[in-house]
Amino acid sequence: MSRAAAAMLKPFMFKRPVLDCPMVKEYRPMASMNRSDPVILGHLLAEHRDLFHLMHSVQLAFAMAGQPRPESRADVLEALHHLREHLGDHFAQEELGGFLEEAMTRMPRLSAAVRSIVAQHPALLAELDRVIDELTMVEKSGGFAAGAKSWSVAVHAFEAFAANMAAHERSENMVVQEGYNEDLGLVE
Repeated sequence: MSRAAAAMLKPFMFKRPVLDCPMVKEYRPMASMNRSDPVILGHLLAEHRDLFHLMHSVQLAFAMAGQPRPESRADVLEALHHLREHLGDHFAQEELGGFLEEAMTRMPRLSAAVRSIVAQHPALLAELDRVIDELTMVEKSGGFAAGAKSWSVAVHAFEAFAANMAAHERSENMVVQEGYNEDLGLVE
Protein backbone atom coordinates (compact mmCIF):
# COMPACT_ATOMS: atom_id res chain seq x y z
CA MET A 1 0.00 0.00 0.00
CA SER A 2 1.36 3.41 -0.89
CA ARG A 3 2.07 6.00 1.78
CA ALA A 4 -0.68 8.26 0.41
CA ALA A 5 -3.23 5.44 0.63
CA ALA A 6 -2.05 4.51 4.12
CA ALA A 7 -2.33 8.15 5.21
CA MET A 8 -5.91 8.31 3.89
CA LEU A 9 -6.87 5.12 5.70
CA LYS A 10 -5.08 5.96 8.95
CA PRO A 11 -8.13 7.53 10.63
CA PHE A 12 -9.98 4.23 10.09
CA MET A 13 -7.19 1.98 11.40
CA PHE A 14 -7.49 1.84 15.15
CA LYS A 15 -4.83 0.14 17.25
CA ARG A 16 -6.50 1.15 20.50
CA PRO A 17 -10.08 0.63 21.67
CA VAL A 18 -12.51 2.87 19.82
CA LEU A 19 -14.50 3.48 22.97
CA ASP A 20 -13.23 3.86 26.47
CA CYS A 21 -14.64 0.47 27.24
CA PRO A 22 -12.63 -2.59 28.28
CA MET A 23 -14.97 -4.84 26.21
CA VAL A 24 -13.96 -3.21 22.93
CA LYS A 25 -10.50 -4.46 21.99
CA GLU A 26 -10.31 -3.30 18.40
CA TYR A 27 -12.29 -1.63 15.66
CA ARG A 28 -14.20 -4.02 13.45
CA PRO A 29 -16.35 -2.44 10.77
CA MET A 30 -19.92 -3.65 10.38
CA ALA A 31 -20.77 -5.71 7.36
CA SER A 32 -21.74 -3.34 4.62
CA MET A 33 -25.35 -3.19 3.53
CA ASN A 34 -24.00 -2.89 0.02
CA ARG A 35 -22.28 -6.26 0.21
CA SER A 36 -24.28 -9.33 -0.62
CA ASP A 37 -24.57 -12.15 1.84
CA PRO A 38 -23.50 -15.39 0.13
CA VAL A 39 -25.73 -17.44 2.44
CA ILE A 40 -28.82 -15.44 1.46
CA LEU A 41 -27.99 -15.56 -2.23
CA GLY A 42 -27.21 -19.28 -1.97
CA HIS A 43 -30.64 -19.84 -0.43
CA LEU A 44 -32.27 -17.92 -3.27
CA LEU A 45 -30.43 -19.98 -5.86
CA ALA A 46 -31.40 -23.20 -4.06
CA GLU A 47 -35.08 -22.14 -3.97
CA HIS A 48 -35.10 -21.40 -7.67
CA ARG A 49 -33.25 -24.62 -8.43
CA ASP A 50 -35.91 -26.55 -6.47
CA LEU A 51 -38.66 -24.83 -8.44
CA PHE A 52 -36.90 -25.63 -11.71
CA HIS A 53 -36.62 -29.31 -10.74
CA LEU A 54 -40.29 -29.47 -9.78
CA MET A 55 -41.32 -27.84 -13.05
CA HIS A 56 -39.09 -30.28 -14.92
CA SER A 57 -40.62 -33.24 -13.05
CA VAL A 58 -44.09 -32.18 -14.23
CA GLN A 59 -42.85 -31.81 -17.81
CA LEU A 60 -41.21 -35.21 -17.56
CA ALA A 61 -44.39 -36.77 -16.13
CA PHE A 62 -46.37 -35.38 -19.08
CA ALA A 63 -43.74 -36.64 -21.54
CA MET A 64 -43.55 -40.11 -19.98
CA ALA A 65 -47.34 -40.44 -19.86
CA GLY A 66 -47.83 -40.64 -23.59
CA GLN A 67 -51.52 -41.36 -24.11
CA PRO A 68 -53.80 -40.44 -21.21
CA ARG A 69 -54.26 -43.41 -18.89
CA PRO A 70 -55.43 -43.41 -15.27
CA GLU A 71 -51.91 -44.28 -14.01
CA SER A 72 -50.23 -41.56 -16.06
CA ARG A 73 -52.84 -38.98 -15.00
CA ALA A 74 -52.20 -39.90 -11.37
CA ASP A 75 -48.43 -39.45 -11.83
CA VAL A 76 -48.87 -36.06 -13.50
CA LEU A 77 -51.39 -34.91 -10.89
CA GLU A 78 -49.04 -35.95 -8.10
CA ALA A 79 -46.20 -33.93 -9.65
CA LEU A 80 -48.53 -30.95 -10.19
CA HIS A 81 -49.80 -31.02 -6.60
CA HIS A 82 -46.24 -31.18 -5.30
CA LEU A 83 -45.30 -28.19 -7.49
CA ARG A 84 -48.43 -26.28 -6.38
CA GLU A 85 -47.67 -26.81 -2.70
CA HIS A 86 -44.03 -25.76 -3.07
CA LEU A 87 -44.91 -22.75 -5.22
CA GLY A 88 -47.56 -21.58 -2.75
CA ASP A 89 -45.02 -21.77 0.08
CA HIS A 90 -42.38 -20.04 -2.05
CA PHE A 91 -44.70 -17.15 -2.91
CA ALA A 92 -45.86 -16.83 0.71
CA GLN A 93 -42.24 -16.52 1.86
CA GLU A 94 -41.56 -13.86 -0.75
CA GLU A 95 -44.66 -11.92 0.26
CA LEU A 96 -43.77 -12.04 3.96
CA GLY A 97 -40.41 -10.45 3.25
CA GLY A 98 -37.32 -11.92 1.81
CA PHE A 99 -35.03 -11.45 -1.13
CA LEU A 100 -37.32 -9.08 -2.97
CA GLU A 101 -37.94 -6.92 0.10
CA GLU A 102 -34.23 -6.84 0.86
CA ALA A 103 -33.44 -5.85 -2.73
CA MET A 104 -36.05 -3.08 -2.51
CA THR A 105 -34.60 -1.89 0.82
CA ARG A 106 -31.18 -1.66 -0.74
CA MET A 107 -32.49 0.11 -3.85
CA PRO A 108 -35.87 1.79 -3.30
CA ARG A 109 -36.23 2.49 -7.03
CA LEU A 110 -36.95 -1.25 -7.44
CA SER A 111 -40.20 -1.00 -5.45
CA ALA A 112 -42.44 -0.80 -8.55
CA ALA A 113 -40.79 -3.90 -10.02
CA VAL A 114 -41.14 -5.76 -6.71
CA ARG A 115 -44.83 -4.84 -6.45
CA SER A 116 -45.34 -6.03 -10.03
CA ILE A 117 -43.61 -9.34 -9.33
CA VAL A 118 -45.58 -9.98 -6.15
CA ALA A 119 -48.83 -9.05 -7.93
CA GLN A 120 -48.18 -11.89 -10.40
CA HIS A 121 -48.31 -14.56 -7.68
CA PRO A 122 -52.11 -15.03 -7.50
CA ALA A 123 -52.42 -15.25 -11.28
CA LEU A 124 -49.62 -17.81 -11.53
CA LEU A 125 -51.16 -19.96 -8.80
CA ALA A 126 -54.59 -19.69 -10.46
CA GLU A 127 -53.06 -20.71 -13.79
CA LEU A 128 -51.50 -23.79 -12.20
CA ASP A 129 -54.79 -24.57 -10.45
CA ARG A 130 -56.55 -24.53 -13.85
CA VAL A 131 -54.07 -27.12 -15.15
CA ILE A 132 -54.79 -29.31 -12.12
CA ASP A 133 -58.55 -28.80 -12.57
CA GLU A 134 -58.31 -29.74 -16.24
CA LEU A 135 -56.56 -33.01 -15.39
CA THR A 136 -59.02 -33.68 -12.60
CA MET A 137 -61.82 -33.27 -15.16
CA VAL A 138 -60.04 -35.91 -17.26
CA GLU A 139 -60.43 -38.34 -14.38
CA LYS A 140 -64.12 -37.49 -13.95
CA SER A 141 -65.02 -37.34 -17.65
CA GLY A 142 -66.52 -40.32 -19.31
CA GLY A 143 -65.10 -41.73 -22.47
CA PHE A 144 -61.68 -41.72 -24.07
CA ALA A 145 -62.40 -38.82 -26.46
CA ALA A 146 -63.34 -36.39 -23.69
CA GLY A 147 -60.33 -37.51 -21.64
CA ALA A 148 -57.92 -37.10 -24.57
CA LYS A 149 -59.23 -33.60 -25.28
CA SER A 150 -58.87 -32.53 -21.63
CA TRP A 151 -55.41 -34.12 -21.52
CA SER A 152 -54.31 -32.12 -24.56
CA VAL A 153 -55.73 -28.92 -23.05
CA ALA A 154 -53.85 -29.63 -19.79
CA VAL A 155 -50.56 -30.22 -21.63
CA HIS A 156 -50.85 -26.91 -23.50
CA ALA A 157 -52.01 -25.08 -20.37
CA PHE A 158 -48.98 -26.34 -18.45
CA GLU A 159 -46.64 -25.28 -21.26
CA ALA A 160 -48.15 -21.77 -21.10
CA PHE A 161 -47.84 -21.77 -17.30
CA ALA A 162 -44.20 -22.88 -17.52
CA ALA A 163 -43.42 -20.04 -19.94
CA ASN A 164 -45.15 -17.49 -17.66
CA MET A 165 -43.35 -18.89 -14.62
CA ALA A 166 -39.98 -18.68 -16.39
CA ALA A 167 -40.65 -15.03 -17.28
CA HIS A 168 -41.64 -14.36 -13.65
CA GLU A 169 -38.43 -15.95 -12.35
CA ARG A 170 -36.32 -13.93 -14.82
CA SER A 171 -37.94 -10.71 -13.57
CA GLU A 172 -37.38 -11.76 -9.98
CA ASN A 173 -33.74 -12.67 -10.63
CA MET A 174 -33.16 -9.35 -12.36
CA VAL A 175 -34.53 -7.42 -9.37
CA VAL A 176 -32.50 -9.45 -6.88
CA GLN A 177 -29.31 -9.09 -8.92
CA GLU A 178 -29.83 -5.37 -9.22
CA GLY A 179 -30.77 -4.96 -5.56
CA TYR A 180 -27.81 -6.94 -4.30
CA ASN A 181 -25.47 -5.56 -6.97
CA GLU A 182 -24.44 -9.11 -7.62
CA ASP A 183 -24.26 -11.02 -10.89
CA LEU A 184 -25.79 -14.39 -10.16
CA GLY A 185 -25.44 -15.47 -13.77
CA LEU A 186 -29.22 -15.86 -14.05
CA VAL A 187 -30.19 -13.05 -16.40
CA GLU A 188 -29.14 -12.91 -20.04
